[in-house]
Amino acid sequence: MIKKLKTFTLQMIAGANMTTVIVMLLVGYSDRLYPADHPLLSTAGMTFPIFLLINMAFLFFWLVFKWRMAWIPVVGYVFAYVPISIYFPVNSRQELPEDALKVISYNVCTYGGNYKYEDGFGPILDYLREEKADIVCIQEDVDSWRRYVFKEYQKDYAYNDTMVIANNPTSLNALGIHTRFPIVRRERINYSSVANGSAAWWLQIDGDTVIVVNNHFESCHLTTDDRQQYRQILHGEISGDSARQGSKQLLVKLAEANSKRCGQIDAVRRYVEEHRQYPVIVCGDFNDSPISYSRHAMSKSLTDCFVETGKGIGLSYNQKAFSFRIDHFFCSEDLTPYNCEIDSRIDASDHYPLICWLKIRQKH
Repeated sequence: MIKKLKTFTLQMIAGANMTTVIVMLLVGYSDRLYPADHPLLSTAGMTFPIFLLINMAFLFFWLVFKWRMAWIPVVGYVFAYVPISIYFPVNSRQELPEDALKVISYNVCTYGGNYKYEDGFGPILDYLREEKADIVCIQEDVDSWRRYVFKEYQKDYAYNDTMVIANNPTSLNALGIHTRFPIVRRERINYSSVANGSAAWWLQIDGDTVIVVNNHFESCHLTTDDRQQYRQILHGEISGDSARQGSKQLLVKLAEANSKRCGQIDAVRRYVEEHRQYPVIVCGDFNDSPISYSRHAMSKSLTDCFVETGKGIGLSYNQKAFSFRIDHFFCSEDLTPYNCEIDSRIDASDHYPLICWLKIRQKH
C-alpha cells in the first residue's frame, strides 16, 4: 500500500513538473504574440522567472528523491534555452578596441532624485562626468523650472539637444542627447502617445553618419497606490477577493500599455528599415521586460546588445517588487557592441543607467 502511494505521489509530482515545463515554454515564447491582438496574454513574459524557479525546485527534488526523473526539468531548460539566454545572458568580458564609442542610456526620472535626493541632478551630473561617455541619451530630460541643467551639460558636452515630446496638462516629458559629436539633424518619429515618444538624432562621427534613436515608449501608468497594492499582494498582506480584484486591475493596465506600445515599436522599426544605409543605435526606456514583443520585434531588425554582450539579469528598474530589465540597447550590423551592462552604483533615479561600447565597422 505504501509503495503504491509513493508511486502515485511521484507520478503526480512528475505531472506537475511537466505542466510547469509546458507553461514555462508558453510564457518564454509569448514574446511572439502581438499585443494589440492578445493584450492580456502578452503580459505573460513578466512571469517567466517564476516558472524558471519552480522548475529549478523540481530539479532539486528529483536529484534528492529520484534522480532518474531529473530529465523532466532538464529537458524543459533545454527547450527554453532561447528565452533563458535572453532573460539571463552569460557572456565573458570583452577587450575594448581603442576607438570604441561609449554610449549611456539613462532615464533620469525628471531629475527628481528618486525620493532620496533633494537635488537629483547633482549626483547624475557627477556620475556622467566621471563616466566620460561619448554619447548620452536621456529620457525624461525635463528641467522646465530650472534651465541650468542644460547649461551644465554644455560645460561637458560640445553638442546638446533636448526635444520635448509631451507638454500638456497631464504630462511633461522630453528626450535629450549630449555628445561630443556634431548633431547634423534631428526628427521626431511619429506615433500616438499622450506622454511618451521617440526621436532620432543624426551624428557626424569621424566621417560616418550615425543615427541615434532615443526612446521612451508607453508607460504602464501605474500609480503609487497600484505599486503599493502589488507589493502587498506579493507579500500576502492582501488576499481573497481584494487580491484578485487588485491583480485584475494591474493586468488590465499592463495589457493596455502593451497594446499601445506595440504600434510605437513598429513605428521605430519602420524608421530603422527606411534608414538601413546608416549605422543605427536604438536605446532607451522600453517599459517592457526582456520576454516581450517590444524586445523581440526590435531584435528582428537590430542586435540586442545586452543579450549579445551582457551578463546576468541586468535589472534596470530599481523599484522594489518591480525589478526588471526594461531599458534596452540595440545596434545595426554596421556596429559591433561590447560589454553592455547595467550600472547600479547610482540610485538618483528609479532607473539605473545602461552602458554599451560600440565600434563602427570598417566598410570594405
